[in-house]
Amino acid sequence: MKRLLSIAVVASLLFSPVAQAAPKKITVKPLQLLTSVGTPDEVSGVVASGSSLIVFGSKASKAYARAVDATGKELWNLSLDQSAVSIATAAAVDPAGDIWIAGATPLALGLIAPTPSPTPVNPDNAEVQPAALGNLQAITIWKLSATGVLAFINTLPTSSVVLPTAIAADRNGASIVGITGNEKGNAGFLVNADKAGSFGTIMQIGSASTTADSVVRHADGSFTVVGSSSETLSGKKVAGITDGVIIRISKGLKISNVVRSSAVKGKRVWNSSSSTLLLGGEVVVGKKIESAITKFSSSYAPKWTYRFPSTGPTRIAGSTYAAFISTGVSSLLNWNPKSPTPLLLSFDAKGALNGAASGPVGQKEVLGALVSKELGVLVVTSSAAAVSIFTLIPR
Repeated sequence: MKRLLSIAVVASLLFSPVAQAAPKKITVKPLQLLTSVGTPDEVSGVVASGSSLIVFGSKASKAYARAVDATGKELWNLSLDQSAVSIATAAAVDPAGDIWIAGATPLALGLIAPTPSPTPVNPDNAEVQPAALGNLQAITIWKLSATGVLAFINTLPTSSVVLPTAIAADRNGASIVGITGNEKGNAGFLVNADKAGSFGTIMQIGSASTTADSVVRHADGSFTVVGSSSETLSGKKVAGITDGVIIRISKGLKISNVVRSSAVKGKRVWNSSSSTLLLGGEVVVGKKIESAITKFSSSYAPKWTYRFPSTGPTRIAGSTYAAFISTGVSSLLNWNPKSPTPLLLSFDAKGALNGAASGPVGQKEVLGALVSKELGVLVVTSSAAAVSIFTLIPR
């Protein structure tokens, strides 16, 4: 009994927010509007390549990408696909400044899709249901130069509708994760492409309500995939209604480790991750919704963690920033929003909260957060009418 009590005490210390002992509350500064880049129904997200902002999404049901400068002036505009319907849903920039965009397109006429792997089913936490995407059964990747020149386009036909949710790119290629589904539901997937854009084997993750929402490529060729699951994965059973999951996948596409983050009678999702394993997610228990921000070690042990009242999803930028829509007070901040408001937080190397900035009210969602050498720290939000980019540094 004494041993169990000692373990419980140690565990409570490990999971306590690092910065709780700070005697002085942090003042929240205002974010500065940089520019607006389109409407929420047309913009999926924004990434930065050099001093350019790359906006991507789907307009008139066709995937596109365009570049603007910090004032919003358009530098180039490219239609990515000539299919009747196509979507661009995720993007990343590699060390050379080239832009990798992932999306989905219809199967080529007469093409026979591969034999389906285990039947995926539908979790209640998928933001977009793949079944609503029609016949978009081909995972598609586009690579563009920073000047808007299309280097290549490649597709991978599948047996089900697909929704890419995230892409990570480095000098050796890219990894795409997402959701694959049919009338029975959803599963997660991971697929890699080499630097020439040639796809490898697609790996399905789970078979009954699992999502893959973010991916990290490691130097040893392995991957970390994060998301959510309401089913047993690699022998690890679900503990809450839906658990956030952190999955280590080997170079050979085998699951080597699964760590579950759970809430009793609640739902957890890891929405985003950084190369240093700073994760952002959401926790929903009853009517209580919080953003979770946790730094993990390379073995997936939590090093520090925070929770803040929010609308849920949390976006990570680099290894020190997290952004979400805040809905309540925090003992760490001089902050009491009267309505849901974008909030950007920064942390030091030890996990202490050391800065905060907010956007204007009326923003419904944080689409992304990014760190640019040329443009600084940026937060991308959507209101009912526009997608806007805010900067931490006054310009």
